[in-house]
Amino acid sequence: MNKIKLIIALPILMLFAPQYAQAQKKTPAEQPPQFRTEKDLLGEKQIPHDAYYGVQTLRALENFPISGVKTNFYPDYVKAYAIVKLAAARANTEVGRMQPERMAAIEKACLAVIDGKYHDQFLTDLYQGGAGTSANMNANEVLANIALEMMGKKKGEYQFIEPHDDLNMGQSTNDVYPTAIHIALILHNDKVIKEAELLAQAFHKKGEEFKNLVKMGRTEGQDAVPMTLGQEFHAFGSQIDGAIEVLRKSETYLYEINMGATAIGTGLTASPGYAEKCVAQIAKITGKPFVGPKDLIAATSSMQGFVMFSSAYKNLAVTLSKISSDLIFLTSGPRNGIFEINLPALQPGSSIMPGKVNPVMPEVMNQVCYKVMGNDVTVTIASRDGLLQLNAYEPVVATSIMESQALFFKVMPLFRTNCIDGITANEEVLKRYLETTIGIVTALNPVLGYEKTTELAKEALESGKGILELIREKKLLTEDQIKKLLDPAALTGQK
Repeated sequence: MNKIKLIIALPILMLFAPQYAQAQKKTPAEQPPQFRTEKDLLGEKQIPHDAYYGVQTLRALENFPISGVKTNFYPDYVKAYAIVKLAAARANTEVGRMQPERMAAIEKACLAVIDGKYHDQFLTDLYQGGAGTSANMNANEVLANIALEMMGKKKGEYQFIEPHDDLNMGQSTNDVYPTAIHIALILHNDKVIKEAELLAQAFHKKGEEFKNLVKMGRTEGQDAVPMTLGQEFHAFGSQIDGAIEVLRKSETYLYEINMGATAIGTGLTASPGYAEKCVAQIAKITGKPFVGPKDLIAATSSMQGFVMFSSAYKNLAVTLSKISSDLIFLTSGPRNGIFEINLPALQPGSSIMPGKVNPVMPEVMNQVCYKVMGNDVTVTIASRDGLLQLNAYEPVVATSIMESQALFFKVMPLFRTNCIDGITANEEVLKRYLETTIGIVTALNPVLGYEKTTELAKEALESGKGILELIREKKLLTEDQIKKLLDPAALTGQK
């Protein structure tokens, strides 16, 4: 049977054998080329045939293999470049400088990148010399070659779409680069704020859950006056609410962009009216109220917007670190600490001490906060050290702030779901502290007077007895009076 099948199949195989053999024996000339040649002022380079980037990007890849973190690590940063280049192409067409057919090709390329395509071609390391020239040229080359391909041309056929003459028309790295960073930071700020809002809501939810649990407040680590555990958690949420408001306000310092400034702010090579139209296009594309500055030279050399924006993230870091440290203190124990609350147990806490469970989520939040605070110091120093009409250290400024945003965007939802949502109260511990604390004596001042309450406090300290215990022994107040004075609403300032 198999022989019959083979006899039938042989004529069919023979029919296609010549074509099959020819396909398998392509001459070297028929093989697709592996490289294309591109050149710049320093000479020629061999570019991988399938790469959308060009010669200047390749030089950057060779010169700056620093951190391993590339432009495409931050998708909003890649999108920001496409937004800038799209706005510039449209503006140049409006002022009559760019041919509409070239603008149409560039527009298609930019929209594809904005849509999330071709991000793997944005490869320059975030740390780079040249004040961002490599990142700008990476965008110019990639978008030019995408446009060429969409036109049915080959990559590198720059006589049809040229990275400098077309994609960088009327522009300079010195206005494109900071503008792209502004846009990227604002785009990601929306996402960070959303996570911060969810975190604040989680604390407020716990505040409602714990609103009837009276506890002792503490100042300087010492017993102070009563409050509810709910008030304490609402306060945590309100602190985050305040930090969110600062984040929102800090955006206003980034709305001013220097497109049209070109090299130093004089607008050399930009067409009349281009700057205004380009900024208007960016505002339209992003839906954000971007505006041009009053002084383009000042805007090109100054880093005030970055300093203010970074400071807002430092403020969030300080806020979340304070809250995290408070949670670590409140859960300390379980037998020899405060132990007023329980954090969710996520993993064994020691390789040597059985039964130990650590507050790992507040700890990791603190680590992120320390890094963000350090990033803000980097932004401060780099912003100070730029010389004259340009700050060459913008790459480390951009990297530092984007890293801060990315870290918070990752850690806040984990902190919320793995820690805050699962916190429970140790009600018996709270009650015992309230019964034995000397701090409760402050609530008795209006009834017994300062001198008498001071005597009670002193005796309590010396005897080890609680204030309420002494009051009952000395029959200074009736049980009804004690109950009224210790009513949670009255005791904690709630009406």
